[in-house]
Amino acid sequence: MITETAPPRSHGAGGPGQRRRPSHPRRPTGRLLLFALPALLVYGAFFLVPTVQAIQYAVTDWDGISEDYHVVGLANFTNLLTNDDLFTGALVNNLKFLLVVVVLQTGLSLLYAMFLTRNSRSSILLRALFFFPTILSSVSVGFLWSFVYNSPDGLLNQVLGWFGLPGYAWLGDARWTIVFVGLAQVWFHTGQMIVVYVAGLQQIPRELYEAAAVDGATRWPRFRYVTWPMIAPATTIVIAYTTIQSFKAFDLIGALTSFDDFKTQILSTQIYLTAFQNGRFGYAAAESVLFVLLIAAITVAQRRLVRATEVR
Repeated sequence: MITETAPPRSHGAGGPGQRRRPSHPRRPTGRLLLFALPALLVYGAFFLVPTVQAIQYAVTDWDGISEDYHVVGLANFTNLLTNDDLFTGALVNNLKFLLVVVVLQTGLSLLYAMFLTRNSRSSILLRALFFFPTILSSVSVGFLWSFVYNSPDGLLNQVLGWFGLPGYAWLGDARWTIVFVGLAQVWFHTGQMIVVYVAGLQQIPRELYEAAAVDGATRWPRFRYVTWPMIAPATTIVIAYTTIQSFKAFDLIGALTSFDDFKTQILSTQIYLTAFQNGRFGYAAAESVLFVLLIAAITVAQRRLVRATEVR
């Protein structure tokens, strides 16, 4: 009986005895880069070009309308830093606003998040309730708090009246007005920061707390040496976001108070008034450049401060 044997199969490049070549990720081709082109065009048109133009106009006296303007060099920056009480006042107000918002919003969001870390029904419901103001527009929040602060018939004054206490002009005292505006900002965005902290707290291994409990650590040492270092990345996000929002509270202040009210002016509203009310676009561009540099410097300083406590 004759049996036919199948011819031996030839092994390819990946067969036995032969080493496969390591596969390298393909570099993006021209066709793939075309997908990013629309986003790059939008980014360039609405960010890069205005940024370059702002730097260009910052050294001129352009009024925003005329085709002709004169180059004044660093005169705008010199006047801003040495002889502009409006800009200095707006800067001081913005720093007060920043201090109130960053301290209260960061502290409250972390405190609430520590009580709402578990994914129980009550915790999820409370997170949703705290997050609800975030989905509102800044203008609606400003109008809402204007009814709360309104004098003499606002909500707060009505509550004071129930206890026989006199009303108070909440937005009338120049020393405290920016603080009360900051409280509205805290109510507006605390729920959003709670979500960030809850996510950070849920990533901490439970074994660390168990080991700390075995060593006899009480609540404060556990928070100081376990919780706080482990949530440093979340704190960096919260503080950076809160800082940027504090400098961008333009529409909240516009709805809550008048743009012409000096005691509530911050840098963003001052830039708006300089450009569109006074027609000094070149000077407003110089204010914008200093504005961006200030935000960058504060954000970098905060990031370094928080990262010093981060677990590596």
